[in-house]
Amino acid sequence: MIIDDGMVFRQAEEKDAHVLVRLYDEAARWMRTNGIQQWKPGEKDTAHFRERMRDGEVWLARDEDGRVCGAYELWWSDEEAWGVQPPVAGYVHRLMVDRESAPAGAGRRLLEHAERRIARTRRERARLDCQSNNPHLLAYYRDAGYRVVGEFPNKVGRDGRVYGVILLEKRLDVLRALDGS
Repeated sequence: MIIDDGMVFRQAEEKDAHVLVRLYDEAARWMRTNGIQQWKPGEKDTAHFRERMRDGEVWLARDEDGRVCGAYELWWSDEEAWGVQPPVAGYVHRLMVDRESAPAGAGRRLLEHAERRIARTRRERARLDCQSNNPHLLAYYRDAGYRVVGEFPNKVGRDGRVYGVILLEKRLDVLRALDGS
């Protein structure tokens, strides 16, 4: 368990899968309500999150009162979007906040937690992607220090839908993360 400025982080366990589905579905509904066609409610189930826990890491964040306020997935490779790569990066996926309970800035704090986690494994880059048709999320990641390094214009989703994604990357200060700063 890691406490970070009022948020408590811990790796998710299988028993948390239903909470992750709720977070995902609520985030997907919020996106749809706000005209963002990225996630669909019901698209990720408990099996998805349990698989991610086995293949990578899933982190939950709680507020000071113990309420879940966000989560993210951390993968150690992402060949589907990035191709075969040397082990120099961690890949952040499904950054989710609970808009009812998350404190202001929770999304950025989740992202920073992921970056520190990656750096502590001596990997020097954080990578993520977002759909090409989501300029607000692209701007959010750029404001967080990520730079566009490529585009994957014809990604095929599990449902057969074809869409474009922008590939983003941020260089991390591994030495600073290792000394605990």
